[in-house]
Amino acid sequence: MNDATREKLMGVSVATLCSVMFKRGLRNQVIQGVHPVGWKGRNMVGPAFTLRYIPAREDRNPMTVFRNADHPQRVAIETCPPGAVLVMDSRKQAIAASAGDILITRLMVRGGAGVVTDGGFRDAATIAELEMPAYHTRPSSPTNLTNNEAIALNEPIGCGDAPVFPGDIIVGDADCVIVIPADMADEVADEAVEMTAYEDFVIEKVKAGTPIIGLYPQTKPEFAPEFTAWRKANSR
Repeated sequence: MNDATREKLMGVSVATLCSVMFKRGLRNQVIQGVHPVGWKGRNMVGPAFTLRYIPAREDRNPMTVFRNADHPQRVAIETCPPGAVLVMDSRKQAIAASAGDILITRLMVRGGAGVVTDGGFRDAATIAELEMPAYHTRPSSPTNLTNNEAIALNEPIGCGDAPVFPGDIIVGDADCVIVIPADMADEVADEAVEMTAYEDFVIEKVKAGTPIIGLYPQTKPEFAPEFTAWRKANSR
């Protein structure tokens, strides 16, 4: 993704992005059930690098598998590109952890832009203190081997009911995470910036006592020149 688009997406909300993509017919791009593991005060933005889990089969998942240098979970941490977001399909359950603080710290040190799982993290309190954004459903202490097997890297996955293709743009805010198809990220970012400017104008008007009818959405023409003046005064 280009730097200009990344910068724009750092300053808009997932809710606004939802509205922008709804206009384009996309209704199921929010990763359901996930929330920040310690909000960092800034958005998480980056292209998706994916890891998929399947139900564990006991004979394939003893603790000794972690000695295998080709174990997909470990390889994901060591090959996720700098600036990317590691997105994990953990089958929407947190009975066992998707990863813990050591692996997530390694991902951060390698330059990862963030990590998302529709399962849970162990050592969540420690992950919450890291600089890198992380999102999960809830803390989970058992090792992923308990009931999940990491099976495939960087292929299309489902995460929290959202389709995620490698390279899709992932944006997380203080509420949740959304997936933007890569080929529309630039135009979605542009429109979201414009929508955010108008919504900030609307908030000021509403706080000052203005009714929302005709203001949001703007159907009364008298608000158009007022918004133009507001943008100029606020360098928006």
